[in-house]
Amino acid sequence: MSTEINPAPVTTIATLGQHEGQTITLRGWLYNLRSSGKLLFPTFRDGSGTIQGIVPKAAVAEEVFETLKNLTLESSVVVTGKVRADSRAPSGFELDVENVTVTQRIADETPYPISLKEHGVDFLMEHRHLWLRTPRQSAILRVRATIMRAAAEYFDTNGFIRTDPPILTPNACEGTSELFEMDYFDDDKAYLTQSGQLYIEATALALGKVYSFGPTFRAEKSKTRRHLTEFWMIEPEVTYLDLDGLMGLAEGFLTHIVTRVLETHRADLKVIGKEVSKLEAVAAPGEFPRLSYDEAHQMLVEAHAKGLIENAHTYGDDFGSPDETYISNQFDKPVMVHRYPAEVKAFYMQPDPNDPTKALCVDVLAPEGYGEIIGGSQRVDSYDLLKSRIEQHNLPLAAFQWYLDLRKYGSVPHSGFGMGIERAVAWICGLEHVRETIPFARTLNRIYP
Repeated sequence: MSTEINPAPVTTIATLGQHEGQTITLRGWLYNLRSSGKLLFPTFRDGSGTIQGIVPKAAVAEEVFETLKNLTLESSVVVTGKVRADSRAPSGFELDVENVTVTQRIADETPYPISLKEHGVDFLMEHRHLWLRTPRQSAILRVRATIMRAAAEYFDTNGFIRTDPPILTPNACEGTSELFEMDYFDDDKAYLTQSGQLYIEATALALGKVYSFGPTFRAEKSKTRRHLTEFWMIEPEVTYLDLDGLMGLAEGFLTHIVTRVLETHRADLKVIGKEVSKLEAVAAPGEFPRLSYDEAHQMLVEAHAKGLIENAHTYGDDFGSPDETYISNQFDKPVMVHRYPAEVKAFYMQPDPNDPTKALCVDVLAPEGYGEIIGGSQRVDSYDLLKSRIEQHNLPLAAFQWYLDLRKYGSVPHSGFGMGIERAVAWICGLEHVRETIPFARTLNRIYP
């Protein structure tokens, strides 16, 4: 009677803790290789993390040792070995390698372009398709995926219906100067959407609580670290919701996202270099601070008088990046700045009944100087007021007739906001530039690869 030997089960690096003391199989790539005489230290990656292997020459077949010793970086491999706990290892485990099968060995004459040495940003962006494989970039994308999943989860579990607005639109939310224009049929013009807001106002009046989630495009000729020309936006819209209710919604939404990231990505945040305690402060009980525009302006006036900021803020102007940075740095939670002057905000924002020069709007500024991550408002619900605002902004009335219809047929107070995923990723991961927050960044000067 023969006894069948069960093959080592295939697992991932992220789940090695479930297999301590067991022999397992990993499918991945050789990320790094160090050697010390008759001892090899290969580091493998598989998309879920990295693990260091230990290969004593005396412990494996000579063929296995020589194969690994001569393996080139990023060659693809299938590795078998025993999982061993090691508190000194970054992941808490190491792999005692027993066997290796090479799926593809990268040729010596065409070595992998990205080495462990420092590379310039232009080089890395030109090789973004390969840069994604490094532990830090992979960790960022894993956190991004959880942020997107948690964002949708919050609305899905709180009675919201996802409704997808069109990407091609005949008009813009705030004019067409910053939109990508394209030719449509019969000499018509169309634009890539900068927001789904106007359309989900329509679906909100049909369904009550809705959200959209998709790509948006802005043709801003901006080179700042906060701007992309293509990015992802999630936008809820709710009927019978006022500004205070909207701020409560934004607070619960952001707290949920940060909590989910902390639950599943502490190891990734460590790889990225983000100080977890700063996110723990956001997730801790307690309301987000709320400042009126006037209070925020006064804070900047006092800071300038004390020499804490270089430029004085002019009352009535929107806040620039240095202003937002100073304000947000005074708090360890996102700060909500509300009731901006109506003149600097969009035409669809409801005036404050107590002071019509102010709009019932809110910008949520992330801690640590990451600026606005959420912008929202209570919407104008009067037909006559909305019509006059469209005319005041010199927008084509005919293009917005369907939007005006929403105020003609059963209008109600309603509110909504938008959050750009990439700015949220930059803040939560502590990234210097938004270009690392998306697999393939589109900026003013980059559309390759």
